[in-house]
Amino acid sequence: MPLHTGPDQRDQRPLSVNPFHGEANPVGGMTEAPPKHRLPDTPLPPATAYQLVHDELMLDGNARLNLATFVTTWMEPQAGVLMDECRDKNMIDKDEYPRTAELERRCVAMLADLWNAPDPSAAVGCSTTGSSEACMLAGMALKRRWAQRHADRYPARDVRPNLVMGVNVQVCWDKFCTFWEVEARQVPMEGDRFHLDPQAAAELCDENTIGVVGILGSTFDGSYEPVADLCAALDALQDRTGLDIPVHVDGASGAMVAPFLDADLVWDFRLPRVASINTSGHKYGLVYPGVGWALWRDKEALPEELVFRVNYLGGDMPTFALNFSRPGAQVVAQYYTFLRLGREGYRAVQQSTRDVALGIAERVEALGDFRLLTRGDQLPVFAFTTAPGVDAYDVFDVSRRLREGGWLVPAYTFPPHREDLSVLRVVCRNGFSADLADLFVEDLTRLLPELRRQSGPLNRDKGAATGFHH
Repeated sequence: MPLHTGPDQRDQRPLSVNPFHGEANPVGGMTEAPPKHRLPDTPLPPATAYQLVHDELMLDGNARLNLATFVTTWMEPQAGVLMDECRDKNMIDKDEYPRTAELERRCVAMLADLWNAPDPSAAVGCSTTGSSEACMLAGMALKRRWAQRHADRYPARDVRPNLVMGVNVQVCWDKFCTFWEVEARQVPMEGDRFHLDPQAAAELCDENTIGVVGILGSTFDGSYEPVADLCAALDALQDRTGLDIPVHVDGASGAMVAPFLDADLVWDFRLPRVASINTSGHKYGLVYPGVGWALWRDKEALPEELVFRVNYLGGDMPTFALNFSRPGAQVVAQYYTFLRLGREGYRAVQQSTRDVALGIAERVEALGDFRLLTRGDQLPVFAFTTAPGVDAYDVFDVSRRLREGGWLVPAYTFPPHREDLSVLRVVCRNGFSADLADLFVEDLTRLLPELRRQSGPLNRDKGAATGFHH
């Protein structure tokens, strides 16, 4: 999310008000045009205020055509009604809203069971505003556990904790390392390996490593990292050196896909080295933006001193969060979706989404101008680049031209050591139907003749060529 600066000095014209926005008196709403960058001196009629905001928002992209975002863009009307009914409830007020707190507790229990916690009743978890907050909480727990084990020598000037991860991690992990003063040790990409290598990760670990992050669904290409192989490499490291390094699985997307479509894939609490898992309820958990989940396999994995406690129905309700006040509506919507779909419903929805991704990827490849990096057979996400011999245009040209038709498809360059590779990525979500997929492929196909006639790629500044910045 961008940090906003002050208003552009060239943009000082007040908002324009249509005379018809005035209710009984057509010019009543125009007695003073409201300024853009300071509070108006006087109130506006609600209809006028609504119309001003509504009209400006029409210039936003169509969320349903946004193939860049992993975030849910469609829910059933009944979910919307429930969220409206709960929009005034503050999630932190568990004593005032005990039933909302109970629904949160049930969601945690359902996820603990879904992710094969050894004893789901002993698993510890909480809702968050999204995976970024959940990752921060998981990282804090890893650091605190490490600090407890090394209390004889930390804190000290010459001792700095580190966290090992692939260079493909979401930016929240870089933020965590910066905010909590942890060294980020990143495994670079190599060749056609676009995520973490288990052995390379183990080689970066030492006595100051608080943990290793495995990504179940890289945002760069939609592929799963080999969490079981990572745990095996760390098991071997412990046998050789005695270092016992825990793993956190960032399942922002995949933790709500793999349990339903890849049941035989072992990545979760079945692996004893996995200490914690996060997911985004607002991604493939199928809830509108604003909810994530963090779970620890047991109480030992989450240091007690990080947990605050509030009175809950005369009992003890633990809380662990970076935010304090936040809406309860998204937690209610998550419980509704769990209740509404169940395992079979989630399986059907996620399979349909994967089928759409596989179908589009196959048709894009058949066009002949593109080379697939992934096919949507893990996350329903695939990445592709221009095929060898395509010199008239690049992926940034394709992204720009698709945007003209309303399609938001990010083009971006991969991180070290594959900065030479620029790709397009398509994220398929529930609500992006086979019919919309047909329209997307038709529009892409229609653009190709004109792109092929270019004398060369048009974009010179790759950083400005797309709004996507991982």
